[in-house]
Amino acid sequence: MAVAPLTDLVVAAQLACLLEASAPKPGNVSPGCRFGDMGYEDFLASALALGDPLRHASESSIGVTVRRAVEATTRWTRANTNLGIVLLLVPLVRAASRCETGEMPIDAKALRHEVRAVLAQTTLDDARDVYAAIRRAAPGGLGHAPEQDVAVAPTVSLLEAMTLAAHRDDIAREYATTFEVTFEVGAPALARARADGLPWEDAVVETFLSLLAGRPDTHIARRAGGAAAGRVSAGAAQALSSGGVRNATGRAMIDALHQQLRDEGNLLNPGTTADLTAAAIFVHLAIGGWPHGSHLMAAANRRT
Repeated sequence: MAVAPLTDLVVAAQLACLLEASAPKPGNVSPGCRFGDMGYEDFLASALALGDPLRHASESSIGVTVRRAVEATTRWTRANTNLGIVLLLVPLVRAASRCETGEMPIDAKALRHEVRAVLAQTTLDDARDVYAAIRRAAPGGLGHAPEQDVAVAPTVSLLEAMTLAAHRDDIAREYATTFEVTFEVGAPALARARADGLPWEDAVVETFLSLLAGRPDTHIARRAGGAAAGRVSAGAAQALSSGGVRNATGRAMIDALHQQLRDEGNLLNPGTTADLTAAAIFVHLAIGGWPHGSHLMAAANRRT
């Protein structure tokens, strides 16, 4: 039995970040579309910065890996480009590194089983490190929580802290539900798009729209309110129902949605949905979604 080599998983994680950032998702930074405090190049640098911390994901705790990944990112960009992505990718990479498989690719059910085990093993120290990482990244619209607020020292495990926050933050909700949206919505949507022959850029945009249509973005909800988040999700659903990236009418609606989401303070940026899209891309890659003959981690079989 061969264990999925961590080097390939790190490449998959970085590639997921690059594919997500490169697709013109409405309301987000992409090539040729920047925010006042960050541009596409910041996301490229952030993706590469994750390499070294993720290479130690199997031997370091989730909390330490998240903290090191955020620290590495802040050496390359002053903006919060990837906190949500880091919080999602670290347990996914750690879980994937623990999967044993006789034939590639990694089995999706086995990967999610390992995710559940990895999250169940989180500790108070993991929560402390993640809280420190969140404070360093300083995400917009964080606000205050009545229990286990990130501004004070936690007193529970990371999984328990995330579960308490699950009703207001969809990154935390992924921890509480063993990455329900990633495995049951995002990755399947991406697989369908790719199976239908969509190029990566279009497949990523369609995945993003599918996620956004299914759940109001909690980043928007925190910064602009639940009603605004609901309207953005309705716009994504309308664009999808009109064809999305698959026809001219849908593309026009996507462009119109993008213009509607452009505001000076980026209050309508569906940032959490973008993070979930990156997680879905990683899962798709890890279970064999890269189309060049030999699946991810296939080299491991040749070495054993």
